[in-house]
Amino acid sequence: MSNNAIRPGQVWLDTEGKRIHAHGGSILYLDGVFYWYGENKEKSTPGNGIWHWGVRCYASRDLYNWEDKGLIIPPDLENKQSSLHPSRFMDRPHIIYNRSTKKFVCWLKVMQPDHSQKSTVLIADDILGPYTMVRDGLKPLGMSAGDFDLVVNPSDGKAYYYFERVHSELICADLTDDYTDVTGYYSTHFPQSHPPYVREAPAHFYRNGLHYLVTSGTTGYFPNPSEVACSKLYHGPFEVLGDPHVGDESNTSFHSQICSVFKHPHKKDLYIALADRWITEHTPGNPQTYEEAAAIFDRLFGPSDTSELNGDNFAPVDTSKATFVWLPFRFDGKMAYLDWKDEWRIEDYE
Repeated sequence: MSNNAIRPGQVWLDTEGKRIHAHGGSILYLDGVFYWYGENKEKSTPGNGIWHWGVRCYASRDLYNWEDKGLIIPPDLENKQSSLHPSRFMDRPHIIYNRSTKKFVCWLKVMQPDHSQKSTVLIADDILGPYTMVRDGLKPLGMSAGDFDLVVNPSDGKAYYYFERVHSELICADLTDDYTDVTGYYSTHFPQSHPPYVREAPAHFYRNGLHYLVTSGTTGYFPNPSEVACSKLYHGPFEVLGDPHVGDESNTSFHSQICSVFKHPHKKDLYIALADRWITEHTPGNPQTYEEAAAIFDRLFGPSDTSELNGDNFAPVDTSKATFVWLPFRFDGKMAYLDWKDEWRIEDYE
């Protein structure tokens, strides 16, 4: 049965009737085809030691019906030290195209055993791969780099890397001409003392002369209020506008975390927030509200306590059951709003 609408929070099946796994991902539009890629969490059930099973990609012509194109970056099952081994904490793939080198460049965030975070960079001639690793264990600017987004200026091809400097602030760094490293030039934004207030999961989009960043707080898989900020320049300064989620009494971004924003290429003003609903059912031991989660993170990461979270703090989250929350932005002046919709259609937008 084919899909004819987007239904936020519901289980989304591909054209073979299998659950879609493209988490923490993004969409690229190439030659009339939408490519949606992200973390493959199909085997990531609690207790089995599998954090990911590579990066999976899907193709569509209508954004409703998605054909599984397979693992474009498969897991490395042989080398336990590899950044791509299923036990390693690999998150949030982002792919951009370099029109000068004619390469697709993919960055991955990989949490290390010591809880620092490093980057892995791969390149390919085709969006579907195969991808070749060109950098591993990279600490951009010497920093521990967490959640991120990659952005290319369509006019001059210059690329930018927005990332969370772990538990500190957000960074905008210029990328080298080949997009595989940083140049050394950067700016800092939204400084905070510790989680849950530090901003992470930056998602960039550009509209009417303004650069927007949508971010979340830092509460792990437990959702929290998003925040919209805008600037006239890639490097800011950014003006914080507030939480985009209208009528969200749960204070949890409709129980989701935005990972990227996609501008529909054939619509005047359709910007789609792509988000993951990581927690689909309550597990004893896990917080049920943002306030509960924030209180725990406040205690763990307060100025007098810099300890990290461990498995004893919360019950495990079954990310193999994660769903997606896609919603269209509504604009009022500068502000970008997200209204809850049980169902919506691309055709309803000009």
